[in-house]
Amino acid sequence: MERESSVYKEYLQILERELVPAFGCTEPIAIAYGTALAADILGKMPEKIRVEASGNIIKNVKSVIVPGTGGMKGIQTAAAAGVVAGHPERKLELLEELTREDQQAIRDYLKKAEIQIQKAGGCRTFDLTVTVWSGVREAKVQIADSHTNVVHIEKNGRVLREEEETAHENGAREERPALSIEGILDFAMTSDIRDVEELLDRQIRYNMAIAEEGMKHDYGANIGKVLLASYGDDVKIRARAKAAAGSDARMNGCELPVVINSGSGNQGITVSVPVIEYAAELGAGREKLYRALLISNLTAIHLKKGIGRLSAYCGAVSAGTGAGAGIAYLMGGGYEEIVHTIVNTLANVSGIVCDGAKASCAAKIASAVDAGILGFYMYRNGQEFVDGDGIVKKGVESTIANIARLGRDGMRETDREIIDMMIG
Repeated sequence: MERESSVYKEYLQILERELVPAFGCTEPIAIAYGTALAADILGKMPEKIRVEASGNIIKNVKSVIVPGTGGMKGIQTAAAAGVVAGHPERKLELLEELTREDQQAIRDYLKKAEIQIQKAGGCRTFDLTVTVWSGVREAKVQIADSHTNVVHIEKNGRVLREEEETAHENGAREERPALSIEGILDFAMTSDIRDVEELLDRQIRYNMAIAEEGMKHDYGANIGKVLLASYGDDVKIRARAKAAAGSDARMNGCELPVVINSGSGNQGITVSVPVIEYAAELGAGREKLYRALLISNLTAIHLKKGIGRLSAYCGAVSAGTGAGAGIAYLMGGGYEEIVHTIVNTLANVSGIVCDGAKASCAAKIASAVDAGILGFYMYRNGQEFVDGDGIVKKGVESTIANIARLGRDGMRETDREIIDMMIG
């Protein structure tokens, strides 16, 4: 792929947009960002807050610790943390520097402020509106379709910003970039490493740090430690264990940042940590690791794009598939090995559901990465799932299109049922 071509530049833009740092689970941070921005526009400490959130946001905030708060959970905590933290310009990193004094300020604010929660109407799966009041003053912020995409701002009834609604279906479809597995592999093999080195170095540094933290200490269900204790420390186990450990740490209060993928820190950990672990085991050079990470990251983004940011379809599946593709490349695989790894993985674990952010995400990540590794070894041993095997269709892009349809349309009612089970 020519470095000066429009497609090459578009792929770079996708990576720069998607591989950004976040401090803690991204849904509570989005709420904190919304309240911080609304309070900043209001110009005063709000006395009352109303958070209107789509069911998928509520689902993902319900059971996860809000980072920097000393172990507190929930939408009210996230909203209060945003007010106390301020600095909305820091976006998904705004809670990173909360102090013990700030934690106490959050508790005090929760006692005195009125914070209402409502389920948002409309068809978007990611829809968040925060309204704040102080006396007769009022400010409102709406974030839609992704975690920092501010589409509406108003103050005292006067509209300050209004974005035109982009084409989407139930919040899932955005305008799709020119991604394909063939294009991803072309880009990954021909990229000038100088263009991606800084992005990928940060992903390696951040995501391995939280994985190591998860392995060292007691977080969540300690899936990583269970895997190593039960199955040994072969690279196939370590790749799963370290990714799971990073998720366990992140879901359960670890105050380390993560480089996300497709709006999710868990997916960011899953696409990177197993690939990094395999590269170390195989003695791959830095350049080969970078190219493997390009394959992994972009494959996951490609798979998620048709499904949408939030769904009943577990995003760990897309990320585990991406990791499998990156590992296939590290193991000497070319186009055929990589596309069959992708199809074999999707045929295996595409039924895993998302029931919110919490400790069991780590177990799902371990299963998805295992499926990605198995998908490669299946093809290496002459085995594959073929056209007509359930949702598998001839050609990798046709199978990916079926997965998008499954996650976006087929699991819509499943999503509603899950949300009703969790929040009533």
